[in-house]
Amino acid sequence: MSKIDQSLFSANQHALEKEYEVCPQCGSELVTRNSKSGPFLGCASYPKCDFIRSLAQHDTQQIKVLDDSPCPECGNPLVVKNGRYGMFIGCTGYPECHYIAHDEPETNEEILPVCPKCKKGQLVARSNKFGKIFFSCNSYPSCKYTLNHKPVSRICPACQWPVMVQKQMTNSVVLQCPQKSCSHKFTVSE
Repeated sequence: MSKIDQSLFSANQHALEKEYEVCPQCGSELVTRNSKSGPFLGCASYPKCDFIRSLAQHDTQQIKVLDDSPCPECGNPLVVKNGRYGMFIGCTGYPECHYIAHDEPETNEEILPVCPKCKKGQLVARSNKFGKIFFSCNSYPSCKYTLNHKPVSRICPACQWPVMVQKQMTNSVVLQCPQKSCSHKFTVSE
């Protein structure tokens, strides 16, 4: 038989035993629950009492103060912080100032055609949760027009729809009508 360190089992057993905690709202016991966001403490009297407290600690740690760049909202120095979702640049005046620096959008974005469905909004490039680019009307949710390929301001010769989509093939570029009833397409010579 191999020698097993029994202290490992006693340490693990001690970790499983928890102190009895009382709900600050109603005085009932707090119990450990699980959700898709991770474990949390919740009141045993739920749904009468809705007290919850996260078990995961997400303390924000300051890494470096940027003395040469002031906050554009309050003038305090900015700081590089490591937070719940990774590193970011924020104001040292938090919680009074909630400024967070974001990446600047590219200014050389191509202007896309007007939405052919509502004729009020502009088609814009967006990405889904998997990072795939699609094109939709910026008047969403009143207009839900979307395209999976890049729209081009060109009238379809077959059905007169004001927008066609551009598809990159191996050796050429093809323009196709996005209307399912038409689907007219032709190769563009570059």
